[in-house]
Amino acid sequence: MEKQKRILAFDLGAESGRAIIGVWQGQKLKLDIVHRFPHFGTNLNNHLHWDILHLFREMKRGLTLAAEKYAGHLDSLGCDTWGVDFGLLDKQGHLLQNPYCYRDSRTTGMIELAQRLVGKDRLYAKTGIQFMPFNTVFQILAMVREKSPVLRVAETLLLMPDLFHYFFTGVKVSEFSIVSTTQLYDPTKKNWSWEIIKDLKIPRQLFTKIVSPGTKIGMLKKSILNETNLTPVPVVTTAGHDTASAVAAVPVSQGEGNWAYLSSGTWSLLGVELRQPILNQKALENNFTNEGGVEKTIRFLKNIMGLWLVQQCRAVWERKGEKLDYTQITKLAQGAKAFQSYIYPDHLGFFNPPDMPAEICKFCQKTGQRIPATRGEIVRCALESLAFDYRYTLENIEKVTGRKIKVLHIVGGGSQNRLLNQFTANACGIPVVAGPVEATAIGNIGVQAMGIGYLRDVNELRKIIRQSFPISRYEPQQTAQWEEEYQKFLQVV
Repeated sequence: MEKQKRILAFDLGAESGRAIIGVWQGQKLKLDIVHRFPHFGTNLNNHLHWDILHLFREMKRGLTLAAEKYAGHLDSLGCDTWGVDFGLLDKQGHLLQNPYCYRDSRTTGMIELAQRLVGKDRLYAKTGIQFMPFNTVFQILAMVREKSPVLRVAETLLLMPDLFHYFFTGVKVSEFSIVSTTQLYDPTKKNWSWEIIKDLKIPRQLFTKIVSPGTKIGMLKKSILNETNLTPVPVVTTAGHDTASAVAAVPVSQGEGNWAYLSSGTWSLLGVELRQPILNQKALENNFTNEGGVEKTIRFLKNIMGLWLVQQCRAVWERKGEKLDYTQITKLAQGAKAFQSYIYPDHLGFFNPPDMPAEICKFCQKTGQRIPATRGEIVRCALESLAFDYRYTLENIEKVTGRKIKVLHIVGGGSQNRLLNQFTANACGIPVVAGPVEATAIGNIGVQAMGIGYLRDVNELRKIIRQSFPISRYEPQQTAQWEEEYQKFLQVV
């Protein structure tokens, strides 16, 4: 591996985006965040959309800043985003509308409709994907049902990272890890699930060739090179789904025993890395998902509501004139009395309520518990409930896979929440290893490095991560008390 290679990762989350340069220095990796920008869903005619032009403009701004800092030279670039959302192109390759945001309400009732048309068991057996209302299949089914004129003229569907790669190169391909989030991919046949697509009357021509993470798909367009002052740059499909990139950056040692990962942020993605999907009745009953990972692995996991609960509390308090940063919010939670009340984080009421604190209090009232009275009590209720939900999910993973989990790796922005990390160790009764914080960007960069020959495989990437970034360890504490309270949480669930 040569020195001083520069790889740019666009890491787009549901609230913000970053352009991050990975600088390889021998056996270590340094990160340089050259551009950071906010973005939000925009409500238009009672529907939530992503502002795609804003996102692309900010990404080009990131390229310009990278060119200024690194004398116009990058060795590759690639993009990861959240899952399921997509853009539709016409025959000329023009984007037909701003992509919908996955929290839009148009998919209400689509799970039930799909299950009537295809059958719940069959849909799971063919795709292995957790039933969630925002899955791509249900978004498209909503368009089919309403006889959308946009769908009638659409020629190509590209998921969000593939859409940006198309903007950069003009090449239309679909990357494996992001495709696997759609509930339209067959992990057994390793292709689009043409049977499900046909049964739901989804136009077949929408779907493009599937490529692996780490595939060089083309060069950055000359017009963008001129606009940003870059020299020619190859565009590489990283693990386009942000969770797949984050899991690639879990700093486990080769041959490490039974471990699980938690990619912690707006969502909590908790699971294990497998070689083959699990498509049986137990997996379906527990609503687990089989998504694609790096080196043809399967991310067997569960989507949990995550720190969205705290983010939305903060947003409500800010609208009311009280500005609190996450450090202050966590400190309030730490000072609140423990074990007062619990919520079920995945209750549909918490998906996108207008007032999250009120929704948390409402849940506690409905379930006959003490109603949190202060900001600290509300957040502590959310954090303790998340920790118990993690344990509940881990226990179900153990039942379905037959594995006994011995350590939990927490990566991503949520790994900075020391209070939640300790709660999780206490609740689960196993050690928690936290970090790296920028796992998604690191995984993105690492997969690109594998794709262009700077790294051999994911094991070499994980070794470099252990050498390059701080990792913290949390041992279980007060386990008897947490065990007692877990039984109370189960009664609420």
